[in-house]
Amino acid sequence: MDGVKTEIKLNPSWKSKLETEFDQEYMKKLKAFLVDEYKAKKTIYPKGDEYFAALNYTDFDKVKVVIVGQDPYHGPDQAHGLSFSVRDGVRFPPSLQNIFKELKADLGIEPPKSGSLVKWAEQGVLLLNAVLTVEGGLAASHQGRGWEQFTDRIIHLLNEQREGLVFILWGSYAQKKAAFVDRKKHLVIESVHPSPLSAHRGFFGTKPFSKANAYLKSKGVQEINWSL
Repeated sequence: MDGVKTEIKLNPSWKSKLETEFDQEYMKKLKAFLVDEYKAKKTIYPKGDEYFAALNYTDFDKVKVVIVGQDPYHGPDQAHGLSFSVRDGVRFPPSLQNIFKELKADLGIEPPKSGSLVKWAEQGVLLLNAVLTVEGGLAASHQGRGWEQFTDRIIHLLNEQREGLVFILWGSYAQKKAAFVDRKKHLVIESVHPSPLSAHRGFFGTKPFSKANAYLKSKGVQEINWSL
């Protein structure tokens, strides 16, 4: 995968749990699709070695918070494998701007200079998109190709094998995707999406960051330092 290498670069804590997925028919079809896209000289985001960045930054046993996104940004140099995050030096997309506005309103944290959320990922925030690739300039172009089944499996594993996680679900897509999460075992924080189309209808003022930390603290778990 840059693509499509036969050897998958995957964090060992996840590889042991997801290895069998790569032998499934849906994953073989997905790989064949990506190989064809590369052969057709199409631009695919993010780079091949960043498809699984969310998993590679955050060990299975160290996940504390899961933020579910839809699919990668489709503009040049934006996507790097973490939901809502962009590379250093890239202009903040509108949804990310609104996330930072809510972060300031909630915790008083000033918007950072970089839109990279790697510091969150390194502390246990799994920034998981439902679809892990996209064709440049074509939003949602890789939906329905198999990634959704793979990322469903990730959420199922966390739901079943972990306890006391926080699932932050912004927008109806994320809420449907993680609808099965056991709310007796985990905290689910839901609101409308931070997109400018919806943020003023129930995203601003929801205080997801302080709520997540209060829950983690109640479980005796180290809180997330949301400062970037």
